[in-house]
Amino acid sequence: MCDVSRPEVGDFTNVRNPVVAHADDQSGEPGDQPKFRIAHFESPIWDDDVLRSILNIIELTVLSVLILTTRSANFQDVFVAGDVYFTDADCYARMTRVRICSDHAGLIVRHHDFENFPIGTTPHTTAPFDYLILTLAIFLRPFTPHAIDMAGALISPLVALLGGWFLWWWSKRMKFRYRWVMLGLYAISPILVHATELGRPDHQSLLVLLVTIALCAEWSRVEATDTNFGGWSLISGIAWGLAIWTSAYESLVLFLLATAVITVGNPKAISARYSRAGWLCFVLIIVIAFLIERRAPSFSGFYSNPLFQNWTRTIGELVHVSPANPIWLRWTGYLLLVTPFLIWISVIKAGHKTPETIPTFVLVVLVATYGLTIWEARWSYFFVLIFALALPRLLESIKPALAVWIAFLLSLFPILHDWEERLWPNDAQLANRVERRNESADLRHLALSLRSSEVHPFLAPWWLSPSIAYWSGQPGIAGSSHESLSGIADTARVFLCDDWEKARQILENHQTTWVVAYDFDRVAQNSSAVLDHSIPANSLCRVLDMAPTRAPPVLIFAAQDGAFKLYRTIAR
Repeated sequence: MCDVSRPEVGDFTNVRNPVVAHADDQSGEPGDQPKFRIAHFESPIWDDDVLRSILNIIELTVLSVLILTTRSANFQDVFVAGDVYFTDADCYARMTRVRICSDHAGLIVRHHDFENFPIGTTPHTTAPFDYLILTLAIFLRPFTPHAIDMAGALISPLVALLGGWFLWWWSKRMKFRYRWVMLGLYAISPILVHATELGRPDHQSLLVLLVTIALCAEWSRVEATDTNFGGWSLISGIAWGLAIWTSAYESLVLFLLATAVITVGNPKAISARYSRAGWLCFVLIIVIAFLIERRAPSFSGFYSNPLFQNWTRTIGELVHVSPANPIWLRWTGYLLLVTPFLIWISVIKAGHKTPETIPTFVLVVLVATYGLTIWEARWSYFFVLIFALALPRLLESIKPALAVWIAFLLSLFPILHDWEERLWPNDAQLANRVERRNESADLRHLALSLRSSEVHPFLAPWWLSPSIAYWSGQPGIAGSSHESLSGIADTARVFLCDDWEKARQILENHQTTWVVAYDFDRVAQNSSAVLDHSIPANSLCRVLDMAPTRAPPVLIFAAQDGAFKLYRTIAR
């Protein structure tokens, strides 16, 4: 027997004597047909929580697609004929470190034998990013026989994706009205894409993520309630510690600058009880870093060596960026032009302590990174990142909201124009890309022929040396870092030399077995810029590229692959 007196899902009220009603009369008079409710819900299926969850999923999906699509726009240059190619020389040096760590579990690479041979170098690169790539490779091994190469190609876009998810979560907590301005710029800014693009396993991608977390944590700590101080302090301490361990240059400068400004604004903040856990984690990470790395950080930006200064002028990341250069608008959009006025408005509001006020340290770091980018282009990643972080709060005071969104969309024209050129290049640009792909494949094939269980050092243009070292397993005389500057200089001297005896002496000093010749114009111009020396009419790089039969007796032509020629040295 069932208990009909209890109201259940059917809610058959007064089942023994049901109330009936006429179809056209709801008075409930006897004789009418019974009316039953099939179910009764206290709340609708599409309540606020469900709708909010669906909206969050849509937002995260859109953001993830934007981030991964922009970072993977160069996939045709990275995946060529089933092989993986990285985007620049430093990436091959990094991946050589990863391969060494893979072959010797737990090894910390503190010395590079594969560049600046035979002296080698003490590098500025550190272990965290090596083992981050290696960890990803371990997860990829069941799916591909080239797990290390694939991990190197994928690591930076995945790190960018994590950064985008963090910014999405953090901006929701901060309740920014224009948070999609920040998220959109993070997703599509060409310079941020370059830092984290496919095939670029460079520590800058990890550094951008850690600095993002650290700055956001500092911002939240400045504006947090008493109950949230400790948590954000802990996050900022861990993020700053890991960032400085990854690279003690840009991250250290940003940490010192932000800490100094915050301390001036609130002197008690640095020693407050809620900050102790963060400081403890920060110091602990730095101590662990010193114990593991066992070397002091290198500050290449402050070298005064004329040779170093000449070399930096040949590297895009180390050149000056004029304030009048239109590249700024391609990085940030037109909103950069009105940013000084937005900052001025924010400074005025700071005196009134309104909720729309942006923390002072954010403005100081923004202005500082702008100046540093003018000095060295490598700071552009951090300037655009901080610019994106600051924009939602800077735009808060602008009314109405529709005007802000229209202005933002219009401001994207320079960025979209840059993407148009990338995605739909003209004939000349497309020809250059195809040429680079073909040359990379040719160089790989040539380098593979150098593989041997014995050590046979090679001399090649410095920007090609890391990739040859990675593919061949042989050490190079030059390298792509400032620590291998002596090898870079000797390589340039050999290529510009018109005295065969002097060239032979340099080759013997470096115990060189192979010489790789490349396009005369590029090699000669770069070598001339590095040494600040004119190009002789009968330079060795001209002879090796254009007249192999006239090569000095110490060099024997061995092979040619596309634009590259290989010579073997012979002892006297």
